[in-house]
Amino acid sequence: MNKHCHSHVFTSESVSEGHPDKVADQISDAILDACLKADSAAHVACETMVGPDVVVNMGEITCKNFNRIDTEAIARRVVKKIGYDAQGEHFCWEDFKYSSYLHGQSQDINRGVSRAVRERQGAGDQGMMFGYATNETESLMPASIVYAHALLKMFADLRHDGVLPWLRPDAKSQLSVVYENGRPVRIDTVVLSHQTTADAAKKARYDELRDLARDFLSKTGLITPKTRFLVNPTGKFVIGGPCGDSGLTGRKIIVDTYGGMASHGGGAFSGKDPSKVDRSAAYYARYAAKNIVAAGLAGRCQIQVAYAIGVDRPVSFCVKTFGSTREGVTNAALEKMLAGGEVFDFRPYALTKDLGLVRPRGWCYEDTAAYGHFGRDAFPWEKTDKVARLKKLFA
Repeated sequence: MNKHCHSHVFTSESVSEGHPDKVADQISDAILDACLKADSAAHVACETMVGPDVVVNMGEITCKNFNRIDTEAIARRVVKKIGYDAQGEHFCWEDFKYSSYLHGQSQDINRGVSRAVRERQGAGDQGMMFGYATNETESLMPASIVYAHALLKMFADLRHDGVLPWLRPDAKSQLSVVYENGRPVRIDTVVLSHQTTADAAKKARYDELRDLARDFLSKTGLITPKTRFLVNPTGKFVIGGPCGDSGLTGRKIIVDTYGGMASHGGGAFSGKDPSKVDRSAAYYARYAAKNIVAAGLAGRCQIQVAYAIGVDRPVSFCVKTFGSTREGVTNAALEKMLAGGEVFDFRPYALTKDLGLVRPRGWCYEDTAAYGHFGRDAFPWEKTDKVARLKKLFA
């Protein structure tokens, strides 16, 4: 290795759609989808808790015809879709106990986001959100989290298709990637913990999972003979899902975003309608950061945006490009561009309209709740339609 080469290892993890926290996220977002379908002006903050044979919903929802929305049926559909269909596992879509404690939104919050002039809609809360992009992968996402998600999605597809019927829904992956001078050069360690049936909890099956993982990740060009694969390292993973551990909405915020590679404001996404800038502004910040990187203005870009509750315009912007900007482009210039609002309008009403967050077309919020909210082309915040304008502005 070149003595001047800077090398480090960065690790990210992902969890599958059957992880207890992700079960909760998907139920919350499925209820959000139903509310927005019934009332585009719905205000939703839906929390879900899951455990052995139980699903509980709590939170605040203001929605026309909400009494016609069967939240229990939604929860059972989601759990069935994920694949919890075995009654002996103590979490099955057919017979878990269901309770709902959902109620209307606080009027003190509602008055800040409901305005006679829609364009002046205020932020649904104070706080700061981050968006990030990096040119190290085609999706402009960090390699460690992209491949961790993709590995679990591959196994989920094999399970759903009946190719590996002995897999069960709960799983976690973790990838440690070696970077040299800021670029991913190889995968050092892959950790895979995947729930199986009791009959399949044996070394031969675990070796099969290891071989499949190696073959899949070899497509990245980052697997070497020295790459370690640790599959079900405790020796057995049969008791899983909400039976093995409880789950709550919003507990996987790093899995949902950039795998720890970028900063995080602390706000969760799932179960929240677009008036909650925790979600919508984080999506828009990713949109802006991705376009900046796609336009070649920087190799890496992190955007922080901050809001005050009930106020429509952000109170601050902060851009970090980690020394990767093109000649003639500065962080200050990018901040000025964002604050100007001509290319990217961060007002809650404007960004919601720009990304079509109230009436999703070709996607739904439930889709976002597993395998990451970013780096997936189906979502409108991944479009790069501002590239030409940015190139012209910074020519």
